[in-house]
Amino acid sequence: TPQVRERVSRPESLAGLTIGLLDISKPRGNVFLDQVQNRLAELDATVIRFSKPTFSKPAPADLRHEIASQCDAVIEALAD
Repeated sequence: TPQVRERVSRPESLAGLTIGLLDISKPRGNVFLDQVQNRLAELDATVIRFSKPTFSKPAPADLRHEIASQCDAVIEALAD
């Protein structure tokens, strides 16, 4: 059954926030995230990188927990 969740409001600025970058392990996703990381650094955000073991399965529960407990927001790379 679908779950309904209330959207979290967007921050006015990324300065001082910790942003997780999740590489789902598709080819060239890391290239995209490198560029995103550079841009986030310009905005004074702290970046933590994460990787899924494989793109064909959901992220393991422990990885999802790690991201949720360490980051204010997350960006996931989808590339090919």
